[in-house]
Amino acid sequence: MESAPRFPGSSSLSQPSALSGPSALSGPIVFFDGDCIMCNAFLDLMMAADQAGRLKVAPLQGETARQYLPPLPQDPEDWSIYLWDGTALSCQSGAVLKIAEHLGWPWAALAAAGILPLGLRDGVYRAIAQNRYRLFGRRDRCRRPTPAEQSRFLP
Repeated sequence: MESAPRFPGSSSLSQPSALSGPSALSGPIVFFDGDCIMCNAFLDLMMAADQAGRLKVAPLQGETARQYLPPLPQDPEDWSIYLWDGTALSCQSGAVLKIAEHLGWPWAALAAAGILPLGLRDGVYRAIAQNRYRLFGRRDRCRRPTPAEQSRFLP
C-alpha cells in the first residue's frame, strides 16, 4: 500500500473508473474500512435498508480489495469508501450518493446532493473521513459478519 489510488484517465479520486482485475467480480460492491466504527455503523444502516441484499460488501483490509482496488494510501485516514457498480468504481462522496441510489426511497433522495459542486461534496467527505477515528473510534480488527450477513460479505 504505497500511494494514493489513481484511476486510469482520472485525476480525481472521486471520478468513476474501471475496476482493475478480472471482470468476474460482479457489482454492486461496497468497499469499506473494516476497522472504522463510523464506517461500520454506516454499513449496518446500509445493510438494514437494503432488504433485498443487492449490495455486497468487502473490507478495504481484505483480499478482495487488495486484488481489485488500486493501491490504497499508507495512512488509513486517507482511505475512502468505494462502490463498484458492475461497470465503474466510485469513491468519496460519489460512492455515498450511488449507494443511496441503490437503496431506493427514501435514501435515494440523498442523491440530490449530486447537484452540489464535486469539490464541495468531496471536501466535506474528506473532512469527516480524515477525522473519523478521532471522532468515532477504531476497532482492533475488521468487522466479522453475522451468520445472516455472511452471504453478502466478500473476503
